[in-house]
Amino acid sequence: MTPRWGFPVVLVLALGAPVSAHAAAIQITMENLVISPAEATAKVGDTLKLINKDIFAHTATARNGDWDVTMPPKKTVTSVLNKAGTVEYYCRFHPNMKATLVIAP
Repeated sequence: MTPRWGFPVVLVLALGAPVSAHAAAIQITMENLVISPAEATAKVGDTLKLINKDIFAHTATARNGDWDVTMPPKKTVTSVLNKAGTVEYYCRFHPNMKATLVIAP
């Protein structure tokens, strides 16, 4: 006997669920007071994964004001990118830490 919910699940998978199969996870690491990679590319809909490997907090602060994320020590923060453009960002606590993220539509 098959479960009654099996057919709808198969139907959704066959017809395509509204989840983007093209989204990627972009990893940015902050370690030893360096953002790596210093230049990265992504697309709208991709997930940005900011990894703080240092023992102190960092921020990822966009110069254009689009975002300002605080990352506690040894923590990871994720966010979905929803706006295309080139974003220069830096750490407010350590202004020499800077990088660029190019987000394609």
